[in-house]
Amino acid sequence: MEKNKKSILLVDDDEDYLFQTRLNIEQFGFKVITADSQSEAEKLLETLKPDLAILDLMMESDDSGFILAFKLKRKYPDVPVIIATAVTAETGMSFGVSSEEDRKWIKADLYIEKGIRADQLHKEIIKLLKI
Repeated sequence: MEKNKKSILLVDDDEDYLFQTRLNIEQFGFKVITADSQSEAEKLLETLKPDLAILDLMMESDDSGFILAFKLKRKYPDVPVIIATAVTAETGMSFGVSSEEDRKWIKADLYIEKGIRADQLHKEIIKLLKI
C-alpha cells in the first residue's frame, strides 16, 4: 500500500453496499477503511484521521450518520464528509446541505442518494479532496 494514498473511511451497516462501494473506491486508487456501525466508526476515529468519510445515514439509529458526522467534524473539522442514504427512496423524506442553515445542523459537505454511479462518486470525492 502506497504511503501517499488518500484514505477514505466508509461506514455502512449494509454488507453488500459496503463491499461494492469499497471495491469501487479502491479502484479509484484510494485506501479504504470500513466500519459497519456508528460505534465501530467512532472507535476507529479515536486513532485514525481519514482524508474523507462516506457515512450511511441510518445505522443503529435513524440519525447515526448525522451523529457520526457531527463527532467527526468536531475532532477533524477539515475532513470532508459525504452522507449517503436511501432514505428518500425508502421514506420520501429528503435532506440536503445546500443552505447555510442546513449545514449548521447537518455536518456534511455533501449529501448523496445511494445508487450513485461509481464515476459520479469518483468525481465528488476528487472535488471534495481538491485533487
